[in-house]
Amino acid sequence: MALTMFLLFALYIVFAVSLAVVLDAGFWVLAIGLGAFTFVQYYFSDKLALRGMGARTVTREEYPKLHDTVQRLSQQADLPMPDVAVASTRTPNAFATGRNRKNATVCVTQGLLDTLDDDEMEGVLAHELAHIKNRDVLVITIASFLSSVAFLIVRYGAFFGGGRRRNGGAGIIAAIVISLIVWVISFLLIRLLSRYREFAADRGAAAITGKPSALASALMNISGEMDDVPSEDAREQAEMNAFFIIPIRKGFVGSLFRTHPPTEKRIERLRDMERDLEGRGT
Repeated sequence: MALTMFLLFALYIVFAVSLAVVLDAGFWVLAIGLGAFTFVQYYFSDKLALRGMGARTVTREEYPKLHDTVQRLSQQADLPMPDVAVASTRTPNAFATGRNRKNATVCVTQGLLDTLDDDEMEGVLAHELAHIKNRDVLVITIASFLSSVAFLIVRYGAFFGGGRRRNGGAGIIAAIVISLIVWVISFLLIRLLSRYREFAADRGAAAITGKPSALASALMNISGEMDDVPSEDAREQAEMNAFFIIPIRKGFVGSLFRTHPPTEKRIERLRDMERDLEGRGT
């Protein structure tokens, strides 16, 4: 993860310097405007994510067992108690969102509540709490910012120019080519970073519960249930793949943009952790 973040940082430094050479202040106006938008999106990330899933925050009276489990695991993870939300979708999944540890939400779907047993649910909830503990929403937001700038320049580069650029059309073309290269490389690096952070959250969940096999079992059950999700439901929720504990594989978006490592590799690593724990116990 450290190497990937370093490569992203170096790439963005080169990107900013290169655009400063070929473009005038118009680029920085765009960057500042997009930065403000990104900040607002990050600040309200929990509300946006819940709205996108059609989820709602639930009280202890409505879901006492779920609340009690989240509270106990939060104490074991040394985290403040997050809000708890439930989405009515049949798709079995879960995600965590929020701008920091004190303003976070753990959301599960009704399909997940109907699919997993108590130990498996603990494993999934611990995984989501590990994302909160690792500040993954903040990390991915920062990593994605200049990538978004590059994408906009590639898509709307012709509108940056007109006849007002010092370097004329050549400067605009250079900016578009640079942005395209940066966007492609950063696209791959960000997804690589996301996959690393999923492995880290799996390790965090195993540390919180002490039962890596419970999360491995949950991943197997969720993965099997996902194959039965109607295509229409999968398409509607594909944009949430980066948040889900297991991404939706159906649909164009789900198959093209892999933000998670293969479930088989995650299960294999969790089983290795379980063997290590058993070895230490003996």
